Amino acid sequence: MKFSKDSATEEAKRDLAKRLNIAESEIKTVSATDSDFPNMSLGAPVGDEAIAMMIATGWIITLGANGKNYEYRADKYSLRLRGFNGTNYIVKS
Repeated sequence: MKFSKDSATEEAKRDLAKRLNIAESEIKTVSATDSDFPNMSLGAPVGDEAIAMMIATGWIITLGANGKNYEYRADKYSLRLRGFNGTNYIVKS
């Protein structure tokens, strides 16, 4: 799958709705901004994964639900959730 900013945002909403056990309609897009990340893990490594150290261009997607904000990071090829309950997650890769 190849993401655009909009399709990554929609996929992030679906993922967050499942994690929080709420309807997607309860999730708001706070922001979706262009960003350059320091590596191919989009600055959100998971466990001890091997990371290519090259700049990745993508988006920081901030979603709001239940009075909290949640940060997703995406590029054309992957989507990650950063710092959810203290852990990073690969949503799609």
